[in-house]
Amino acid sequence: MGTGRAAPTCENIRVNFPPRYVLFDLDGTLVDPAGAITGGIRHALLSSGIPDPGQELLDTLVGPPLAHGLMTVPGMTEDQLPAVIRDYRYEYLRHGIFEGHPYPGIPGLLDGLRAAGIALAVATSKPEHIALALLEAQGLLDRFDAVRGATAAEQDSLAEGPGKGHIVRTALEALAADPEAAVMVGDRHYDVQGAAVCGLECIGVSWGFALPGELEAAGAAAIVDSAHELEEILFGGLRGTPVPDTKGKAE
Repeated sequence: MGTGRAAPTCENIRVNFPPRYVLFDLDGTLVDPAGAITGGIRHALLSSGIPDPGQELLDTLVGPPLAHGLMTVPGMTEDQLPAVIRDYRYEYLRHGIFEGHPYPGIPGLLDGLRAAGIALAVATSKPEHIALALLEAQGLLDRFDAVRGATAAEQDSLAEGPGKGHIVRTALEALAADPEAAVMVGDRHYDVQGAAVCGLECIGVSWGFALPGELEAAGAAAIVDSAHELEEILFGGLRGTPVPDTKGKAE
């Protein structure tokens, strides 16, 4: 079934194609957690006596810093945060990293980009040591030149952290990348906004955890529905109808 969006096209993105560097978000972009994240959070909440908030709310917790997301759960208090986060992380590292799987076509996409000499990095709000463990468990780690994530302290704190833009910047630095030759790929508005802080365009993927209209509202340069579409746009192969520019126009 069609999405009703105009066909994605590399003509909408202000970067020469193919790019020399591609940065990817992790959960919801490269790896389908298959309920490991939301199920693990549900288990940790129930263990602390906090009622199950429902799948819709749990899905929104994939993307933002964990502590901030958990505070949107009805019944959660700051005093309970450390225990909930500890229980969730313990179970996730024991079991959750093995329960997910790469989205269809992702391993082949990464192999094709590497074969073309394009440097690849992961830029995720997940704690970096957990991101490394997940990528290794999923057989993807050796496809990346750099992996950058948050520190556990940043993820676990309610203080305003450096944000996704800082993580994107550290990934660019790890690649010694020229931002004008790089592009970000992600599934949430955090990815689009973090890329923009660093002067990067962001291609949104529709198979992750974004709410309807979220990526469009955030300013994603294009939105793709499959790894095949993403591969084509990264190699400059799509020549569809440009996405209409509605900025500044009345609804």
